[in-house]
Amino acid sequence: MISVKDLSVVFQVGGRELRAAEGISFEVAKGETFGIVGESGSGKSTILRAIAGLVPSSSAVLEVDGQPAARRRSRADRRKLQFVFQDPYASLHPRKTVDDILREPLEIHREQGVDEKVMAAIADVGLSPLHRFRYPHQLSGGQRQRVAIARALILNPPILLLDEPTSALDVSVQAEILNLLARLRQSYSLTSILVSHDLAVVAHLCDRIAIMQLGRMVEVISADDLRSGTVSADYTRKLIAASRGFARIPA
Repeated sequence: MISVKDLSVVFQVGGRELRAAEGISFEVAKGETFGIVGESGSGKSTILRAIAGLVPSSSAVLEVDGQPAARRRSRADRRKLQFVFQDPYASLHPRKTVDDILREPLEIHREQGVDEKVMAAIADVGLSPLHRFRYPHQLSGGQRQRVAIARALILNPPILLLDEPTSALDVSVQAEILNLLARLRQSYSLTSILVSHDLAVVAHLCDRIAIMQLGRMVEVISADDLRSGTVSADYTRKLIAASRGFARIPA
């Protein structure tokens, strides 16, 4: 569903080049959840934004659903591939109700049965009809992220890009959102890329995981390899060791 070869992202900062990602290559199979982890500034979110077409990039190959991704994404391309951002409050328009937020993508793509699809999306993410006409500031952090997920899925896209979807939430709410994403992955037959700094999160949701360091991909491992510590790169071993005191990753 997603094929990336030699992806690079370069920003101009103060008259010099900043290589946020360089030489990134991987593939994501249909129905797979692929994780990207690393410390802050390692380039993991940049890769996700480049795939979505939100930042300029260069690559030998960048294909989505078997088709080359144009530098300027078409409406059809964007329909295939939806994004859930890290901060659910910042990603929702503060002056629009949940109903407004969910209706907008349906109206942009000229969908029929808008009211029915809005109500179905609200129910799919575990919200009640009472939330439909509330504003983001009237919702909890977990409820706001549920709205953001509903907005991403309302067009029934085959691919979902998740940029640290639980890191801005209270610990008590994180597990609820992770379980929701696991359920939606099955019911929507989703292919996903999940970016996180939390190894426990990617071990829970992902089939394979790419380890990032300083804009480069160190290695790609399976979730079982992550749990057992069966890795080849010293950096990955250090990352696992540093995480064991803070996250429940079985030894």
